[in-house]
Amino acid sequence: MTEIPFYVDLKEKVVVITGGSGVLGAEFASALAQCGAKVAIIGRDEDKLKGVCDEIEENGGKALGIVANVLEKESLESAHKKVLEHFGPCHILLNGAGGNHPKGTTTKEYFEPGDLEDEELLSFFDLDTEGVRHVFDLNFMGTLLPCQIFSKDMIGKKGCTIINISSMNAFSPLTKIPAYSGAKAAVNNFTQWLAVHMSKVGIRVNAIAPGFFITSQNEKLLLDENGDYTDRAEKIIGQTPMDRFGEKNELVGTLLYLVDANASGFVNGVVIPVDGGFSAYSGV
Repeated sequence: MTEIPFYVDLKEKVVVITGGSGVLGAEFASALAQCGAKVAIIGRDEDKLKGVCDEIEENGGKALGIVANVLEKESLESAHKKVLEHFGPCHILLNGAGGNHPKGTTTKEYFEPGDLEDEELLSFFDLDTEGVRHVFDLNFMGTLLPCQIFSKDMIGKKGCTIINISSMNAFSPLTKIPAYSGAKAAVNNFTQWLAVHMSKVGIRVNAIAPGFFITSQNEKLLLDENGDYTDRAEKIIGQTPMDRFGEKNELVGTLLYLVDANASGFVNGVVIPVDGGFSAYSGV
């Protein structure tokens, strides 16, 4: 169970988390439940959802797992109905669904002469249209659509907020992953746009941009079969002044700050990096 760094009173608040069965999403769900929130977790894997909900309930929290697709409006509307029936209207929406796709990723960091003749490589010119579109849909549309469905509950109510999960890729694109970097940049822009658009009806919209945390999605890229850092992981650590990857619990304090209207009631339209100094380091 997550040990929360400080307590925020979220009793009587209903939280909806997309992507809540992943490593970071489950951490967020646990922390918010410990603060008294009723947590509805949306994901694709029923077994993983059950595991997260069972742990929350075993520790005295309230959780509901809902299998739904963040890219299908009808699926989200069905999920919304279940949340209303089980917990009531949504007060806090955390958009954690996202990810990359191998067909939107290049093999090498740099394009070099002769690469077009190498059939083993996936160069910029080989990027698959559907793979790139999948990444944009999952990260951008998978953020926009839940906002459309669940933010209607928040209109005109106090203490309601939307928190999107961005990435350091949004500020400075990493090599090899143009689709993911571009999609997260779109999430940043959308966060600012929606914050302005919803400002007259009392809904704050902000985002968290994690630096580098080891999750189930990137573990094979960062750790080899022996659990040692890969070359890519070593490069990341070399660009992170704190000389390590983040621990999942180190995102919780920023999350609790943003959901607490007493602490961040005038914070709107910002993207907060939690990156161990990665974005501050120029490389020299």
